Amino acid sequence: MKMRKKVLAVVSALVITTLAFTGCGNNKSASSDNGSDSGAKSQAITVVSREEGSGTRGAFVELLGVVDENENDITVSSAQITNSTSVMLQKVAQTKSAIGYVSLGSLSTDVKAVQVDGADATAENVKSGDYKVSRPFNICYKEDKLSDIDKDFISFIMSKEGQQIVNDNGYIGVEATESYKASGKKGKITLAGSTSVAPLMDKLKDEYVKLNADASIEIQESGSSAGIQSAIEGATEIGMSSRELKDEEAKELQVQKIALDGIAVIVNTENQVTNLTSDQIKKIYTGDLTDWTDVQ
Repeated sequence: MKMRKKVLAVVSALVITTLAFTGCGNNKSASSDNGSDSGAKSQAITVVSREEGSGTRGAFVELLGVVDENENDITVSSAQITNSTSVMLQKVAQTKSAIGYVSLGSLSTDVKAVQVDGADATAENVKSGDYKVSRPFNICYKEDKLSDIDKDFISFIMSKEGQQIVNDNGYIGVEATESYKASGKKGKITLAGSTSVAPLMDKLKDEYVKLNADASIEIQESGSSAGIQSAIEGATEIGMSSRELKDEEAKELQVQKIALDGIAVIVNTENQVTNLTSDQIKKIYTGDLTDWTDVQ
């Protein structure tokens, strides 16, 4: 009887020990599974783009290859469309899964610019050619339709003083050889076009009006294509474009490059991604890459 009790006690102890180890093993397995699921949690990419006719969009899709064999824009149809630089910044800042693009000179701390092919989006890297996603800022006009004050403002933009303002605001200026001397011109100047060029033009306007107190300048933010068309039709004296003019547009207007600007690819500040390749960006905007786990 005593022997039987001892055997039962040993068996019971073995069963309890086995169960304890089994429990520990299950707990470890569950913990590992949870960690794996957490690390691999998918998050659909929210593609944010500019409207058709935007010079920034036109330059972006051309530079990143978001076009078909006929050079038609093939931005994914599910992309959320914004109609200005400020709305683009706001949308990406408010959407954790978003990706977008803006003028380098308009970049704010509310969003994060990622490296493209390992290069930071900086004016220095644009100038050196290390950052490839860049385009010109142009003004366009009909020479014979310009007033004296229009011509004087253009002279100011292209002067050493005007180009210093360009450089001071994070863009890359063009070579300037002439200094500007205030003329005291009177009258109103109207410019229309790119929402990317507009912030820079505001800075130039402010300084010009300080030097010419009787001058007034109105800047209409309507998009590059609309600004070019306004200049062609004579609805405004000077158009602003953040892309090169098409051949048929350039036949109608005089074109003047006033600066070089990078296009920053931006994500939400909480996004862990810091670098994307040109090919990844292209695939995101064509809809071939749809989840952030595919690019991390």
